[in-house]
Amino acid sequence: MVHNPVLLLHGIDDTDAIFHKLTPYLQSHDFIVHSLNLFPNNGSVGLDQLAQQVADYVDKTFKPDQAIDLVGFSMGGIISRYYIQRLGGIQRVQRFVTISSPHQGTLTAYARINSGGNQMQPKSAFLNQLNQDVAQLERLNFTSIWTPLDLMILPARSSQLPVGKDKQIPVGNHAWMVTDSRSLRAIAEALLEPIRHP
Repeated sequence: MVHNPVLLLHGIDDTDAIFHKLTPYLQSHDFIVHSLNLFPNNGSVGLDQLAQQVADYVDKTFKPDQAIDLVGFSMGGIISRYYIQRLGGIQRVQRFVTISSPHQGTLTAYARINSGGNQMQPKSAFLNQLNQDVAQLERLNFTSIWTPLDLMILPARSSQLPVGKDKQIPVGNHAWMVTDSRSLRAIAEALLEPIRHP
């Protein structure tokens, strides 16, 4: 089986170094893995602007007819959604995995007084608009992987969406969601699923 290339997107205050276990794990399963350092990574610009960096990277890196799979951790999952739902990524992405992403917002975002933090607050205009046409994601193989023990995404169930697959893994720390062996296995399984056509 020939896999699509996989693009990994990190969360707030992170770099692609957070994928130091996920990247080799996927490579050991014959995936070609790409990652992108979003800048600035502290929420001081809107997630829509960071999503444009994703669009530019995809256009520069992959041939126009190359399908890709996208994995977004935490804030990276919301940036990924904006790319898919607003910047044409729906035409490129076949499998989409979010890991502990605040799809419904997170209370911790109130402590981040900047554009990105505002956009990740519960019931923000930014998230409300994305969630109004979340049904777009039904065109993809979409999986949300999250932990009910999350203390960064509050409430933890904010990582749920009414579409796609929902997978809970009781990992004890937000950042461990990209290093715990159970998470790594679940991510790989989602990326190995046959493409569904609605």
